[in-house]
Amino acid sequence: MGYKSLRACLDDLEKHQHLIRIKEEVDPNLEMAAIHLRVHEMAGPALLFENVKGSNFQCASNIYGTLERSKFIFRDTLSKIQTLIDIKNYPIKALKNPFQYLDVSLTALSALPLKNPLSKPVLFKETSIDKLPLIKHWPMDGGAFVTLPQVYSEDVDKPGIMNANLGMYRIQLNGNDYILNKEIGLHYQLHRGIGVHQSKANKKGQPLKVSIFIGGPPSHAVAAVMPLPEGLSEMTFAGALANRRFRYTYKNGFCISTDADFVITGEVFPNENKPEGPFGDHLGYYSLTHDFPVMKVYKVYHREDAIWPFTVVGRPPQEDTSFGQIIHELTGNAIKHELPGVKEVHAVDAAGVHPLLLAIGSERYTPYNQTKQPSEILTIANHILGKGQLSLAKFLFITAEEEQKISTHDIEKFYQYMLERINLKRDLHFYTHTSIDTLDYSGTGLNSGSKLVVAAYGSKCRDLMAQIPSSLNDLKTFYNPQMVFPGVLILQGKSFTSYQSAQKEFEMLNEEVKAKQIDLNGFPLIVVADDANFVATNLKNWLWVTFTRSNPSHDVYGINSFTEYKHFGCDNLIIDARIKPHHAPVLEKDTSIEKKVDKLFEKGGSLYRLK
Repeated sequence: MGYKSLRACLDDLEKHQHLIRIKEEVDPNLEMAAIHLRVHEMAGPALLFENVKGSNFQCASNIYGTLERSKFIFRDTLSKIQTLIDIKNYPIKALKNPFQYLDVSLTALSALPLKNPLSKPVLFKETSIDKLPLIKHWPMDGGAFVTLPQVYSEDVDKPGIMNANLGMYRIQLNGNDYILNKEIGLHYQLHRGIGVHQSKANKKGQPLKVSIFIGGPPSHAVAAVMPLPEGLSEMTFAGALANRRFRYTYKNGFCISTDADFVITGEVFPNENKPEGPFGDHLGYYSLTHDFPVMKVYKVYHREDAIWPFTVVGRPPQEDTSFGQIIHELTGNAIKHELPGVKEVHAVDAAGVHPLLLAIGSERYTPYNQTKQPSEILTIANHILGKGQLSLAKFLFITAEEEQKISTHDIEKFYQYMLERINLKRDLHFYTHTSIDTLDYSGTGLNSGSKLVVAAYGSKCRDLMAQIPSSLNDLKTFYNPQMVFPGVLILQGKSFTSYQSAQKEFEMLNEEVKAKQIDLNGFPLIVVADDANFVATNLKNWLWVTFTRSNPSHDVYGINSFTEYKHFGCDNLIIDARIKPHHAPVLEKDTSIEKKVDKLFEKGGSLYRLK
């Protein structure tokens, strides 16, 4: 069963009690986002907002709010897509058992886009930007944003849908210096296909035609975030996942997804940028105002029964976490075939995805050596950091299994395994003055920062401490020692003022540890934070604070640290995860809006049964 439209999907969700209608009038200015966040935190159902203040269009959110619901939506094609990917990795299977894969072949036929279909519902009527649901998500946001867009662009040298790119890049609809109804902001980051298309158009001195699809069959949104190999059209994947060919046409030179609920068309001219943001983003902070391409709006189309889908991003986990989970369900073990020697790679959602990767590789280079040390996993680490969006990783912890079975998804046990084996005089490898995630403000500038590969392999060399030595309570430089799990010590410090002051603080800590002869061998990793109690409360807090608030080249120190022929080593690794003056503000909810949302959960309110 392939959904023909977003409404067909929502009707099916409602039929199976996966959706609630909100009948009360709801304000798109902060209130809708607050409702979404509250329901998502409860692992609640999808939401259909029937009465949106200032707009005649209905809105839907939390559609993909849980992995279970996402799997329900794609229940008829999920296994077939998994098989298609498996066949790609193991083509001999299909040759040996051709009849076993006949139904999968029919699914593959759905991957062929269908041009000029007889029905073109999205061209029902034209509207304008100010008539759309202008949803503002967080108090400091620069305006209203589209958060589930499918941004379509074509290669000017190789036009056509099979060479096109479909990506999910946020769109700012109003605010800042944008001329309402005439201009919108197009935010895209590193390693995005649209960047290649704009570069080619710029060289020719011509505008890049862009179409923004909103809504349509759910597979279209998933295709927009799917990390497909370069040269493979996202529209083919959208058709296969929906078991319904991607339907499109052209109007005034712009590609139109005819099954979409809305399509915004326009052009991006060379060297025309405007300030975009701030925007409450998926690291749990605001991404700040920066110049990004401005899109000159040409036409806005919508279908007769159009529904505006949206999501809200913030400190993970949020709904976008489910996108990552469904992608993992679909791709399975594909990473093993793309990166030789890799067994697992886990982009840790609680740490904001790109700031932290955990990986398990292989060590097969020198089995004849008695000394076990990282070798092949260092090669694998370079492969990982050279692979698409994995290259945006900031911290990469990598090991190889030998003495016991481990998983990157059991984070505490993974760290225990690494910390028991790590040689901090040898196993730290820095990359400086390099690219990091655009949304990560821990670095030295936009897209700019550093990386640290921590590669541990060998026999166990220490026991991790499970109790905090009483002598740590007498430290003068730092205080309030806490432990998130054995081997990881949390210390609290005064507010960060400058790197010069921080350097002196850690020198003093080093002297104190020496003078008091404090044995810290069982704590190979030390994190300094503004609030040690908060960080030590649970694993998620530790992951979020530690890896979103530190830049390896600037914020890593060590007990008895040294630099030998440009290699940094130490006895205990210290990460300064205090908030720095150049960091972006943390996302915080509006208390007055929260009180308004409370009423929906009271008796008689649309969300009362969730209470």
